[in-house]
Amino acid sequence: MRTPATSPLQHDPTRNHLLAALPPSEFEALASHLELVQMRLGDMLYEPGRQLSHAYFPTTSIVSLHYVMASGASTESAGVGNEGVVGVALFMGGNTTPSSAVVQTAGYAYRIDARVLQHEFARGGSLQALLLRYTQALMTQMAQIAACTRHHSVEQQLCRWLLMTLDRLPGNNLVMTQELVAGMLGVRREGITEAAGKLQKAGLIQYRRGHITVLDRGGLEEHACECYAVVRKELTRLLADVQDRRRVS
Repeated sequence: MRTPATSPLQHDPTRNHLLAALPPSEFEALASHLELVQMRLGDMLYEPGRQLSHAYFPTTSIVSLHYVMASGASTESAGVGNEGVVGVALFMGGNTTPSSAVVQTAGYAYRIDARVLQHEFARGGSLQALLLRYTQALMTQMAQIAACTRHHSVEQQLCRWLLMTLDRLPGNNLVMTQELVAGMLGVRREGITEAAGKLQKAGLIQYRRGHITVLDRGGLEEHACECYAVVRKELTRLLADVQDRRRVS
């Protein structure tokens, strides 16, 4: 991860949905503390048990939250893109986390010093309400992914994962190897190869080494289990409610 010498014109903090939802006065209080950083594939933002120094608001990057076992095996518990923030432990009463945070899709994010975010959160207002509602949506995502891993097929899990990733990207092309997808889902690479082959044969995706292109999103949603719809609905409900109250005020 590195900080660009200058902020590219195409980057704007309000490309992150949480920052975009803030009233002007609250956004201005944060704006001068936001630092644009480049997020490279595989960058480790947090390690289990380490002190958190910053929170990250992704704009074009996607971060994967992982729980790592004593054996070294890990699986994704949630993903965070332009809809959210990485580092909820900072305003939920803790300065460490048992999970790791790794960049899944390269891009950019805006980071903010932990103390600044904690101070602004403690003031209450829309920022506090927005972050708490996002945290509830994140908890829903974690619980649903846990249930999905236990009860649904690898093919269904892959569909869910592809759809959730697409929601955070501007196009339909994902730069991702089968090995990395297998690591995200906590399954064997052979399982991903078989599942991706079935989806490609059905005309839903096209896979070539390191690239997955979604050809039929509607068909992918039909093949997915209910987990994707549950997570998407909860995120939309919670954040739409905050923005509705903001417009009224």
